[in-house]
Amino acid sequence: MSKSTNRRVQVFLQLGLFTGVLLFVNILSNARFSGKPLYAQFDLTEEKRFTLTPGSRELLRNLDDVVFVNVLLEGSFPAGFKRLQDATREVLDDFRSESGYLEYEFEDPSDGTMEEVNARREELKKDNILPINLRVKENDGSSEQLIYPYAICYYKGRSIAVNLLENEIPGVAPEIILNNAVRLLEYKFSSAIQKLRDGHKPVIAFTTGHGELTGLETADFEKTLRQYYDTGRIHLDSLVAISQDASLLVVAKPRLPFSEKDKFKLDQYVMHGGKILWLIDKIRVDLDSLQGRKEYFPTEYELNLEDLFFNYGVRIEPNLVLDMQCSSIPLVTGTLGNAPQFDLFSYPYHITATPRTDHPVSKSLNAVNLFYPSTIKWDIGAGMQIKRTPLLESSPNSRFQYLPVGMNFEFLRYDLDPAKFDKGSQTLSVLMEGVFPSMYKNRVSAEMMSGLEQLGTPFKSESAATAMIVVSDGDVVKNKVNFNQEGRPSFLPLGFNEFNKGYYANKDFLINAVEYLMAERGFIEARGKEVKLRLLDSVKARKNKEFYQAQNILVPLMFFGIFAAFFLVLRKRKFAKQNI
Repeated sequence: MSKSTNRRVQVFLQLGLFTGVLLFVNILSNARFSGKPLYAQFDLTEEKRFTLTPGSRELLRNLDDVVFVNVLLEGSFPAGFKRLQDATREVLDDFRSESGYLEYEFEDPSDGTMEEVNARREELKKDNILPINLRVKENDGSSEQLIYPYAICYYKGRSIAVNLLENEIPGVAPEIILNNAVRLLEYKFSSAIQKLRDGHKPVIAFTTGHGELTGLETADFEKTLRQYYDTGRIHLDSLVAISQDASLLVVAKPRLPFSEKDKFKLDQYVMHGGKILWLIDKIRVDLDSLQGRKEYFPTEYELNLEDLFFNYGVRIEPNLVLDMQCSSIPLVTGTLGNAPQFDLFSYPYHITATPRTDHPVSKSLNAVNLFYPSTIKWDIGAGMQIKRTPLLESSPNSRFQYLPVGMNFEFLRYDLDPAKFDKGSQTLSVLMEGVFPSMYKNRVSAEMMSGLEQLGTPFKSESAATAMIVVSDGDVVKNKVNFNQEGRPSFLPLGFNEFNKGYYANKDFLINAVEYLMAERGFIEARGKEVKLRLLDSVKARKNKEFYQAQNILVPLMFFGIFAAFFLVLRKRKFAKQNI
């Protein structure tokens, strides 16, 4: 056999070996053992965006049946929106790498004949899945397209729709909204799968009967909650006891006193493991009460809750916290013709509390806008079996005012004096978790005991392990409500400040609080995941367009030429040695 024949045989053997190795690697990369992949991946991104949180991994590994996800995002989209499409596919691929029980497909609801498309849209509308008319600016103009930013998850005959796109926020760039949507993808899919596994939506009840915020004033918060929970309102005075079917109670800015009967119902609800989110205003004051007055003297709300809070280990002080880290309000500074002229002034009673804790409820959050909050003391009752964790605090440049105090806007005419803000950080929200004592131990009246006997519920003097969160501001959950000429209401997004057009993390903080109290703590970490926005400088790209085009063409050719030259040199040396 000649040398040339031997070389050809060697080349064929090497090619066959190389092909076999590729096939073997490909088989391994798609093989699974007990539903788990036999390959590994390394996340080299700075924010670990492709690494699932422990809660999501545990959820996926415990699946016992197929979860099918139908994503309504197939098709060609504008460049900015395509990022959400790609990110959704990446997250689902990460989910599938953890469990062989997850399958997905992308579907275009606008594909087909006009009759088919209209029929499909009507079916989606019945499930409250509505399209958006997306308008995205691009280099050569703008594009407009009807898009369904939804995914429908199916599990054991049940289904749930997931809204992949965050709501439009006034004053916030579309790129930021899309980035926030990408950041929340893991959380949304994990929460949806968890709700499907549970088989029902937990109930969150808002109390009424004590001047609490109305449904319209908490509409945006409840709209977000209703994706995964059932929400409703209960009038405490009309109940014999609070049912444990309510997984969480929200007490949102009461302004009238609680009777002993109502407090007893709340106490026993906690004793049986119930969770409460307290959003409490201690001082009666708001911007409307200050308008048109030279001076206003705020008073305390008489809520009759002091003894209940003290029994649980906290106390809301009758003071107002002021902070140099604050949002702004408009004040009239003059007139132009007959029109008043407004300027914005930093208003230290409207605090922008930036979380400075690693607790899952407030970790990685932006500033939360609080209005006339009070100090929370949580170092009382040291012998109690309760762990207390501050969630929101004012900045170190803070102070407080105890009643009585006269309030007006005159001090805003001058710069804030840092020397007066010397009281350090003040606690504005605290988490309590553990075993709570009943305030009514050895104090149960015959009437209270009779009510419990009617329900067949025993009195409990000590709770099961449970938790509650107190925020010293009721307006933290309140969205702005507007009315049109016909009197029809509409509401602004929760956290949107209409004065400085800023968007604050009020809703994110409250949703995290709800998730934590509902014992779905594994998903809060996914809500707090950070995905950095790395935007292309479109101006620079257009200016240097020819340079980048040439670079993308010539650089690969240059490396190919260097490799070819290096290969030829090695080949010449090899055959030169063989001919010696």
